[in-house]
Amino acid sequence: MQFTIHHSPFCRLLLRVTLALLLSAARCTCAPVDLDGTIPGSIGVNVHFVDPRPGEMEMLASAGVRWVRMDFSWDSTEGAAGQYDFSAYDRLVTTLESYKISPYFILDYTNKLYDNGLSPYTEEGRQAFAKWASAAVEHFEGRGIIWEMYNEPNFRFWRPKPNVHDYILLALEVGEAIRAVAPHEAYVGPATSLVDFSFLAACFKAGLLNYWSGVSVHPYRQRDPESVAEEFHTLQHVIAAFFPSGKPVPVIAGEWGYSSTWNWKGMDEAKQGKLLPREYLSNLALGVPLTIWYDWHDDSANLQDPESHFGIVHFPYAADAHLVYSPKPAYLALKTLTGVLNGYRFTRRLPVGGGDDYVLLFSKGANYRIAAWTTSASARTATIPDLQGQFSITDHLGQSFKPVSAQKGKLEITLTDAPQYLVGVR
Repeated sequence: MQFTIHHSPFCRLLLRVTLALLLSAARCTCAPVDLDGTIPGSIGVNVHFVDPRPGEMEMLASAGVRWVRMDFSWDSTEGAAGQYDFSAYDRLVTTLESYKISPYFILDYTNKLYDNGLSPYTEEGRQAFAKWASAAVEHFEGRGIIWEMYNEPNFRFWRPKPNVHDYILLALEVGEAIRAVAPHEAYVGPATSLVDFSFLAACFKAGLLNYWSGVSVHPYRQRDPESVAEEFHTLQHVIAAFFPSGKPVPVIAGEWGYSSTWNWKGMDEAKQGKLLPREYLSNLALGVPLTIWYDWHDDSANLQDPESHFGIVHFPYAADAHLVYSPKPAYLALKTLTGVLNGYRFTRRLPVGGGDDYVLLFSKGANYRIAAWTTSASARTATIPDLQGQFSITDHLGQSFKPVSAQKGKLEITLTDAPQYLVGVR
């Protein structure tokens, strides 16, 4: 009997899924993301530049930023079919390297040369995107970059409208192309808007975990950052269920922040400054080794537009100033966190008080430091057991207070909704 194989996109997808599920442990040679949760190597911000302004990189580095997430634009780097110009990103990567900052590049979005400028939906468009993406990854191979497959494809960024089937077809094509030329480069996805379990499960069923080094999500919310715990735990279990081969596939908070304007559910700059360190620190406690805060600086001075005020510094640029952007409390909070906990890793959450109280132990060799706060609206007293000696206290903005002493092996402190850091005094 003679069989005819129809090479439609649906058939190709079915074959890829079948092979992925059967051969997952054998075929995946991609290296895991090189992240161990050490501060500040677990911390990044989103930017919107290729060429930074004078003084900008100094501020980023001084705050302890170690990852910069930025669009790697298809349209701007392939102006003629099959001809790539990565020179602008060559400059950016070289600049970042000089400040010991690593790039986190998003492979996005569309190109007017293909599929009428829409997100790829034909075989020609998918192949073109995959060739471009693999050329970019190969060009920068060995530079410590994390590559991300598109940005929020379950949202309006997938044009004309979200289509998980088309995204999967493209992501499989890109995964195969990248792994063919650079099997050990870090490549993550799908960068969903929110923690979209339906979209994520479809990606996992299609075998994309065979290509991805990590699963990136954007868990925006107007609730406390600690409220993400159940979603992250569920996602970690789903990943393990779909990919039990033993390869670590971490969850990455690839984009997440809080606006500082009053019309974003009563937010302001002071509250944003408290939530930033809580987001970073609680994510580490949940096993999330990298968090990218959105955004670096505000997009405008319009206080009526909450979308413009996710930055940790204000919008106006002052070329002659010592600090070219005016810091918000969030900037000071980030600088304090990375300064006090530089080189430290999360060890465990201490069982102190109730579920609203967070007392996190961080260690570096034999040394340890503590970050503590509560999500309660009112301050409360907590007693930390098994401590000896004196401890300095630094608040989330870097202000130091009189040291406190443990009594009979216990240290009593007052927790507020702003993190404070305890360091043993020798």
